[in-house]
Amino acid sequence: MSRALVLMLALLAWACWPHAARADLLVLSYHDIRDDVAPKGDPDAYAVSTANFARHLDWLHGNGYRPVSVQAVLDARAGRGALPERAVLLTFDDGLRSAYTHAFPLLRAYGFPALVAPVTGWMDLAEGEAVPYGPRDFTREDFLTWTQLREMQDSGLVEIGSHSHDLHRGVTGNPFGNQMPAAVTRLWNADTGYESDADWHARIHADLATSSALIERHTGRAPRVMVWPYAAYNRAATDIAHALGMTLSFDLEGRSQQGDLGQQGEREAGQDSLDSLARLLMHRNPDVRDFAGELRRDLSRDGLRAIQVDLDYVHDEDPVQMARNLDALVQRIHEIRPSHVFLQAFADPDGDGAADALYFPNRHLPVRADLFSRVAWQLRTRAGVRVFAWLPVLGYELADPALQRELRIAAHDPAEIPRLDPADPRALAIVEDIYADLARHAHFDGLLFHDDAYLRDDEVPHYGDGVPARRTAGLVDFTLALKASAERWRPKLVTVRNLFARPVLEPESEAWFAQRLDAFLEAYDFTALMAMPQLENAEDPERWMQALVAAVATTPGGLERALFELQTIDWRSQRPIAPDVLRSQVRALLAAGVRHLGYYPDDFISDHPPLPAAREAMSAREFPYVEH
Repeated sequence: MSRALVLMLALLAWACWPHAARADLLVLSYHDIRDDVAPKGDPDAYAVSTANFARHLDWLHGNGYRPVSVQAVLDARAGRGALPERAVLLTFDDGLRSAYTHAFPLLRAYGFPALVAPVTGWMDLAEGEAVPYGPRDFTREDFLTWTQLREMQDSGLVEIGSHSHDLHRGVTGNPFGNQMPAAVTRLWNADTGYESDADWHARIHADLATSSALIERHTGRAPRVMVWPYAAYNRAATDIAHALGMTLSFDLEGRSQQGDLGQQGEREAGQDSLDSLARLLMHRNPDVRDFAGELRRDLSRDGLRAIQVDLDYVHDEDPVQMARNLDALVQRIHEIRPSHVFLQAFADPDGDGAADALYFPNRHLPVRADLFSRVAWQLRTRAGVRVFAWLPVLGYELADPALQRELRIAAHDPAEIPRLDPADPRALAIVEDIYADLARHAHFDGLLFHDDAYLRDDEVPHYGDGVPARRTAGLVDFTLALKASAERWRPKLVTVRNLFARPVLEPESEAWFAQRLDAFLEAYDFTALMAMPQLENAEDPERWMQALVAAVATTPGGLERALFELQTIDWRSQRPIAPDVLRSQVRALLAAGVRHLGYYPDDFISDHPPLPAAREAMSAREFPYVEH
């Protein structure tokens, strides 16, 4: 896997989600510290100049940050103490020699503890062996020696962690040859198919055990910390690390977290949290103004710009045409530059809203094509967006017709989406399997729960004892169980759920949908409100939209976490909505205080909405226009 791809993944992890402006623990991730780094535009985007690194330490010291050790973090997470306000921990990845020659003297001068995590397979390179690393290959002389590592540890300032033995690389992760992080990817082999869970587990265990044994042999102490290459891990992998004594782990998923709070439930249960702690990646050699500006920036003010994409538009029986479709999609998303793509993971060729097949290997439905993994990976790495998997909650046409008949809701209206009965435990077990199978086989950042998660008042009348609020809560719990199932293989998933507009405008209609805005805002990270006046047959779309915004604004947290999803097709006539309508809706919503916007669908083959309008409406850039 190239360093450019590594940087892209790290940037995607860094551009994360709203966090509090002040956190209990800030963890900074460094790589190479050198004297000769260009102020801007250095070929090695991971390198930080020695002068800027010293200025970072000086700024932290002068602005009330309190350096803490790995031991302090372990004690805080175990409930044995509390971290000080503005706690900060420094980490150094990959085991580069500059951690000893350039960083270590400054750590001693300022009294800053640190974590150094080498890739043990890189520390004993043979003569002439090299590792592709940034603008040049690195040889044995570029990496720490075991003697240097032991000296830093013996100083009492530096903790030695593992960055794996041989997982800092890409492996073939699907039939299309995409190279994906080795720690969390099921190896694909054209002759044998995907690596089994047992083989994956054995591979990861062997790697981490080797790394741990080498560190213990050369330093006298087994590592207590795992730093995941490319920030790629899952809870099954942290189970392995935990069993080997590495009870604390780090990724790059965000900027900060509570190091001594938020773990009370785990402590009361006598367990340690296995989620990795977030780190802020130091890249592109930030000077002290850039550094201070990033630490003071309130990420909660960042708005989402999401495009919901039908994978059915990409799929084609002709692999050559399918490749063309994928290239067209990626290029269009790259040019529009939204922050997110909500990517369909199911096939709905008959258009009834339920999944007839899936775009990933699974246990319960036909696989139309093993396509989701490929498209999601291309969008993340080539277009630079965060990808959310868009899946039904109840709407599935199971491969077993008899079981489908047993589990399907008996809807009185044939126009309703075919759905499974949420009151039947078998339905939940099946859908949990589907979400777990997706997470096992593909890389994505969040989940969009489809608009099929509703119940009419005459459907499953005993569900929730017939009480609307309990029925709403029951479906919320159903979706959260799906999230939990997926998170074993894809931790820290961000959740979004579609919400019809009518329960917002007419709260009494909760009885007809089992949906309510305040319940959604509490349960999910974002609520994708279907702000589609044509879908609702509104006589005055502009006034209808104003009423919707007003209703959301009066709900606590509404404008902060509601995404207004606009329509680009008038489904009554099957005609595209004029691009000027999309532009005017976006301008009006932003003027009214709406932060998060999206639209559906995007017809990238027919260029609708037209690229200029799509870019103006959904670009996450500060200046979304083409400069001439």
